[in-house]
Amino acid sequence: MDYHEFVGEVQHRLELPGMGEAVRVIRAVLLTLGERIQAGEASDLAGPLPMEIDRFLLEAESGQQFDFDEFVGRVAERAGLEDDEDGRPEAVYYAQAIVALLAEIVPGSEFEEVRANVPDDDFEQLFELVGVDEAFEEEMERSN
Repeated sequence: MDYHEFVGEVQHRLELPGMGEAVRVIRAVLLTLGERIQAGEASDLAGPLPMEIDRFLLEAESGQQFDFDEFVGRVAERAGLEDDEDGRPEAVYYAQAIVALLAEIVPGSEFEEVRANVPDDDFEQLFELVGVDEAFEEEMERSN
């Protein structure tokens, strides 16, 4: 997947009005994710991504310890969402959608290593959309 395909897919999934908004959201999510995971994990996730996108993971100060609430707050701030509680659900959804896209692009073992290294009880919400598209497509095929 090249840069324009990746950004276009994010724009489509999140129903954003333009590529600029999509890039802002991608940067917000990947930079924050890159801060939360270890440097090696960030490199593994970045590997299959377009170089214009992978840098958000690679330039982050990796290995920081913060909870999901802080993660969402950082994404909301970086994405330019509301400063109050109104922007938080949107930030959660943006993060979930981008992580689900990563799960489709990044080899399974590398993605699962990242998933295994964030606290399940705190970050499980981040992975809620992973596999949802595939499950929907499988269900549609079975019903036809």
